[in-house]
Amino acid sequence: MDFDQPPVVRVVADRGGLPRHGLRDDEWPFTVPAIAQVLREDLDLSPGVTFLVGENGSGKSTLVEAIAVAYGLSPEGGTRHGQHSTRATESPLHRVLRLQRGIGTGRWGFFLRAETMHGWFTFAEQHASSGDPVFHEMSHGESFLAVLRSRFDSPGFYCLDEPEAALSFSSTLGLMSRLQDLVDDGGQVLCATHSPVLASLPGASILEVGDWGLRRTTWEELELVQHWRRYLDDPQRYLRHFLG
Repeated sequence: MDFDQPPVVRVVADRGGLPRHGLRDDEWPFTVPAIAQVLREDLDLSPGVTFLVGENGSGKSTLVEAIAVAYGLSPEGGTRHGQHSTRATESPLHRVLRLQRGIGTGRWGFFLRAETMHGWFTFAEQHASSGDPVFHEMSHGESFLAVLRSRFDSPGFYCLDEPEAALSFSSTLGLMSRLQDLVDDGGQVLCATHSPVLASLPGASILEVGDWGLRRTTWEELELVQHWRRYLDDPQRYLRHFLG
């Protein structure tokens, strides 16, 4: 029996669970191709880092959120021990997902969600321990880096939704180094991103999300990477269509 397993081996859909929860497969988010595919086929996660890369509205953030909540993490960010809510906006997808957990793994995890981190900073300061950072006294990027230093510090399951939103180029490289350290120490990462830099992390599994659903691909084959390469080579090729 394999005891050397990651915190989450597989995301399993309860295909008959929608009616029990008063949900319908012809309503959002179940009509999103990527989510419909997970409901049909389930989803295997890499034991290291899995990136979900795709356009706005493709379902990548909805998937990360639902998997984080199914793991027991707070939907607005943080750990399973710090549930807080300012305004419930999470989708009902987590209700029909079950996580196949690795044998003998712990329960530690953290959900870093860019759009709700301000609220989590307030919650963290209200429940701070001695030596904890004062996140609100830092710049946006500095506070994210402080979260990485203070909370991404042990093996576990880490979900990130567009963490690059607050980070400079060099800070994004620092994030990549931290993620690699986590994996080397036995952690597992699921991350939705728009960053071609972050997605280039060596050894990561990449799922491209779009109208086709989910497809495994390489960094070089990502539409995101190809667009950035063409844009940096000739910005006017794109700008003339938007700026007249």
